[in-house]
Amino acid sequence: MKAVVKRRRTKGMEFIEVPTPKIGLRDVLIKVKIASICGTDVHIYDWTRWAQHRFTPSRIIGHEFVGTVAKIGEEVTQVKTGDRVSAESHLTCGHCYQCNNGHSEVCRNFKLLGVDHDGTFAEYLVLPEHVLWKNDENIPDEWATIQEPFGNAVDTVLAEDVSAKTVLILGAGPIGLFATSIAKACGASLIIVSDPNNYRLAISKKMGAHIAVNPRRQDVVQLALDATQNNGVDVVLEFSGNNQALNQGLKIITPGGRISVLGIYERRVNMDLNKDVIFKKIRMYGITGRKVFSTWYKTSRFLSSGLVDPGPVITHQFPLKDYEKGMKLMKDGKCGKVILNM
Repeated sequence: MKAVVKRRRTKGMEFIEVPTPKIGLRDVLIKVKIASICGTDVHIYDWTRWAQHRFTPSRIIGHEFVGTVAKIGEEVTQVKTGDRVSAESHLTCGHCYQCNNGHSEVCRNFKLLGVDHDGTFAEYLVLPEHVLWKNDENIPDEWATIQEPFGNAVDTVLAEDVSAKTVLILGAGPIGLFATSIAKACGASLIIVSDPNNYRLAISKKMGAHIAVNPRRQDVVQLALDATQNNGVDVVLEFSGNNQALNQGLKIITPGGRISVLGIYERRVNMDLNKDVIFKKIRMYGITGRKVFSTWYKTSRFLSSGLVDPGPVITHQFPLKDYEKGMKLMKDGKCGKVILNM
């Protein structure tokens, strides 16, 4: 089968022929239909500092997909041949302290699809049945493939209620854009999106942003304070992984407010904990992965019901062999979500 593989400890990847994987007793062989590119995949492609410390070649990359079950192991009971599936990308152990206490998203022994386990940028994929998700028939393939990152946005927005709240979203990458539409669907009264990329700011307006601001051209703090009668926003959602943006958000958030942080930072973060968090009584949530599988139910219902239309975020499609075109668009910031057709 054809696959995109990271074989060397250097920038780049290869589109090569590899053996079709074998299945075990509780495994499922999936014929991949569509995969989508994540920022993690770009880090691995560019061989950034994060990738150098986290990824070990050789490995098929990718962790977002939709496909059909081609073959099942002898002990598989939850899916059958022909089922249309996606999957949780955290391959959890099911028996550690966190898994046993309802926090499998931070499983002590998890393996990450496309990083520790061969991933989705391939014609076929093998996964254990316990991480599979059977897709709602009302969700088209192009939407089904983005449920994994969409779930990140769901948990970031809904760490607490946002109905009638004022919301600042820092970072208009695909997950920030999904979060914009989720906040709108959940009744946020004001949504401000901040990002230095005008291309993505334009998409944020389509997704429900009331105000889209470029922090390189405007004073985000003053603009947000003006828009909230100097109160500051109730909720900050941080997707950028940028220390300056984080500190802007902490300046803008109203005392007693809430911030959810999903962005990944390349280096240690500097902040004034006393002034901006403790004395303001801010509630700060670290968000990682999705709650398994409660977030998947929410994601599926947002998409199948029509409450959220992710279509404007999906800006480009390529065949798998042209994956480098998608990587370049993402690095240049000239796209929303890029999907790869098998």
